[in-house]
Amino acid sequence: MTRLTHLDEAGAAHMVDVSAKDVTRREATAVGHIAMSEQALSAMKAGALAKGDALAVARVAGIMAAKRTSELIPLCHPLPISSVSVELSFADTGVDCSATVATTGQTGVEMEALTAVSVALLTLYDMAKAIDRSMVIGPVRLLAKSGGRSGDWHAEG
Repeated sequence: MTRLTHLDEAGAAHMVDVSAKDVTRREATAVGHIAMSEQALSAMKAGALAKGDALAVARVAGIMAAKRTSELIPLCHPLPISSVSVELSFADTGVDCSATVATTGQTGVEMEALTAVSVALLTLYDMAKAIDRSMVIGPVRLLAKSGGRSGDWHAEG
């Protein structure tokens, strides 16, 4: 059984020591969705939300969130992010979001990609909540990661 890396032998939480790991290029992509009413989706598509261009604001929020992940997730390492790409697109039931984060370092950027997607979708919720408070965010998941000792990984399905 794989042991949880953020717990020591006594079960106490700790930050993983990555100093012995090789510096490699690492990349991660996460995806998510926010479902909303037809009224909220139509207003978002038309750029008719009182708070402005929701997708543009959400894109910037996702990028900012990726860069600040270590301030939000207690045991994440602060990383020198090389690039962050946040893509948002309209779907039948709402908005799809994809974020890809890259770095050259000693640990991966999965948490940064997941945080970017989560915050981008939360931003869309904030911008459209006056029209629809019943929006649903999820699922948010890791789609792929590359680099590091464990190599490449891709989600199934």
